[in-house]
Amino acid sequence: MAIEVVMPKFGLTMQEGTIQQWFKAEGERIAAGEALFEVETEKVLYEVESPAAGVVARILYPVEATVPVANVVAVIAEDDEDPVHVGARYAAPAAPPAAETASPAPSAPTAGAAAGGDRRPITPAARKLAKEHGVDLGQVAGSGPGGRITREDIEAFLAQPRAVAPTVPLRGARKVIAARMFQSLQTTAQLTVTTEADVTAMVQRRDQLKAEFPLTYTDLIVEAVATALRQHPHVNATATADAIQLHSEIHIGIAVALDDGLIVPVIRNADRLAVRDIAAESRRLADAARRGTLSPDDLTGGTFTITNLGVYGIDAFTPIIHLPQVAILGIGRVVPKPAVHDGAIAIRQLMTLSLTFDHRVIDGAPAAAFLQTVVRHLGADRGGP
Repeated sequence: MAIEVVMPKFGLTMQEGTIQQWFKAEGERIAAGEALFEVETEKVLYEVESPAAGVVARILYPVEATVPVANVVAVIAEDDEDPVHVGARYAAPAAPPAAETASPAPSAPTAGAAAGGDRRPITPAARKLAKEHGVDLGQVAGSGPGGRITREDIEAFLAQPRAVAPTVPLRGARKVIAARMFQSLQTTAQLTVTTEADVTAMVQRRDQLKAEFPLTYTDLIVEAVATALRQHPHVNATATADAIQLHSEIHIGIAVALDDGLIVPVIRNADRLAVRDIAAESRRLADAARRGTLSPDDLTGGTFTITNLGVYGIDAFTPIIHLPQVAILGIGRVVPKPAVHDGAIAIRQLMTLSLTFDHRVIDGAPAAAFLQTVVRHLGADRGGP
């Protein structure tokens, strides 16, 4: 019996995926568990494996087509079936669903097709960067094993002088991010409150703990936020059009900046982790995000998000809520300033916190109370790891 391969759903919010590469062409054999195609969502590149062994009888969508979840994208004929007859039963879509796909779809896309039609191996991070900048991979020399094109190869190619700068279309991850940000602002009542926190104790603690293991200010802020969310469960929530769900588990997303936008990997059960474990998990997720190797599990299920622009010298800003969550905390830079401490003027380490919340779900006073709890935890002497 013919096996239908559908566009998978990697998370609750995923509605569609964009096919980036076919690893097999029609008529080629494939083993169960072997990679069939690569799909890009708004969050990650992911290789989809074949559910069964057989012959690829029909490929229904070309590279760069955007396909709704659960739609059949390919058909595999089992060994006792005629692939030609199986494929004939499936008609290709009348037109590619992706708005940016301008040319007619071929009935059998070339296996391994990528930006510029190049068939050489390429890392996911390199492919994403090449696509965003319109790079013809045929002009790029691969320095990896077997001529594999790496992110560094694309960056070196882009650094070369050119007479005309390439036009970068709004598509792929950047297009999805734009749509999600617009949706967040259009469907929620967002309000931002800011406060200045004395984080001298946090800075001293970080300096002490860095001698034992690597960590950042963000790791200590995750620890403080997780503790505060236990005390203010109404902030640890998600919302739909007709329901609010308070979550008993605390999964904190950390916004990570990439070349083509933001991605938000999730530290699960952050309130149950020691700061040493938070730092290790945060480092793992950030490294995987930049390599393009995050799994769908790393990117789903967040109940609250932290975004830190302090490393860019920003004091305060207005973060946008990561739907379907109801709040997000923006972190500014740590700055030494004169401040009143124990009744005297002293140089203290100060940081601005910006909390954006959905006023449909959370009122101003509870939001301010949560923010003040975070401030108290950051200013407290919490001791060791």
